Parts: sequence; structure tokens; C-alpha cells
Amino acid sequence: MSNPLLQLIVLAGIAIFLILRLRNVLGTRDGFEPGPVDQPQQAPARFEVIEGRADEVDHDILDHAEEGTPAAAALAAMKQVEPDFGVRDFLGGARQAYEMILMAFEHGDLSEVRPFLADPVAEALQAVIDQRAANNQTVEAQYLGTRDTSLAAAEFDPVSGLAEISVRFTGELIAATRDADGTVIEGDPKASRKQKDLWTFARHMGQDDPNWQLVATG
Repeated sequence: MSNPLLQLIVLAGIAIFLILRLRNVLGTRDGFEPGPVDQPQQAPARFEVIEGRADEVDHDILDHAEEGTPAAAALAAMKQVEPDFGVRDFLGGARQAYEMILMAFEHGDLSEVRPFLADPVAEALQAVIDQRAANNQTVEAQYLGTRDTSLAAAEFDPVSGLAEISVRFTGELIAATRDADGTVIEGDPKASRKQKDLWTFARHMGQDDPNWQLVATG
């Protein structure tokens, strides 16, 4: 056998060997084979604008006054003059004022609450305090809490800007009045009692002074 023929046979064998190795490593492709699986595309974020009418109901008013009543109308008028005014905030302040004024009266010293009292109310309360002192009477009082605070009425004068709000209070306290000898002549130092009051507060809306004054009690 000639050398060229021998070389050709050797090269052919090497080629067949390489083809078989490649098939074992890479495999074969028969027919249609799908390409890489496409990842589903995520839809872009969508922001929907829902158009609708604005809620014009003022729950700050309607939580405390029935819709269509004079009280609700008066409160709405107050807010037009003073947008920062809130019925809930007012009632919270009135609740605190009730306890402070009531206990100042029972203890016989109105000095700390005097700015919150209209002159006629201050004079009436002071007259009772002075009468107790003249009779050598003393009062022992302990406030247990305000059990109820609710709006009773509201009025507003758009000409003068004067607003008046009446509030019902139910307080619970222990109070007893003793005479000069220490004998209890009114109340009970060991038993609590509920006290119901109707107080009216007034203020000129839109003015710098934020304080309401107690103008009537009942």
C-alpha cells in the first residue's frame, strides 16, 4: 500500500472519530426544536384616575348636629368665617373647661378660670362662694369624671360674628358641704353623685382671641 493511500485512510479515521465525539457531546437536532423560552413580558404599571364628585359632607358637624337643623347651619356658618374651627375640638375643650370651672367653684376660688367666665356668670358664682364663706361653710369635692358631653344647640350672628354653642354635660363627683362645726349639711362625702348641666359658651368668630367664655348655666 502506497504512502499517500495510507495517509488518506488515517485522516479519514481521525475525521470519523471526531464526528462521533462531537455527536456525543452536543447531541443531534432532529426536526424543529424550539428556541429559548421567551419570558412573558410584564404589563407596564397602570394608574387609573377615577373621577367622581368630592364628598361635600362635613362629618365634623353631622356627627354632632342633625343635617338640616339650625344648629348644623350655624356651625357651618362658623366654619366659613373661621375654617380652622372644629366642632370635635370645641367639645373636647368644653369638656376640660367644665371640669376646671366646676371644681374651681366647689373649691371656692375662681381666679384660674376667670378668663373663661363672662361677667354675669362670674358674679353669680362668686356670690355663692361669698355666701358660703359668710356662713362659715366649707366644701369637700372630688371630681370622678365627665360621663357625657354632647352638643345641645348652636347659634351664629353673621353681622356681629357672635357664636353661641350650648353643651350638655353629665359629670360625676363626690361633694359635701360642712358647717362651721364640721357637720355635713349638704351632699355625702362617701357617695358619688351625677350632676347634669347645660352650659352655653360664646365667642366672636374670626378674632385673634381663641378663648370661649361661659355665658350661661342651667
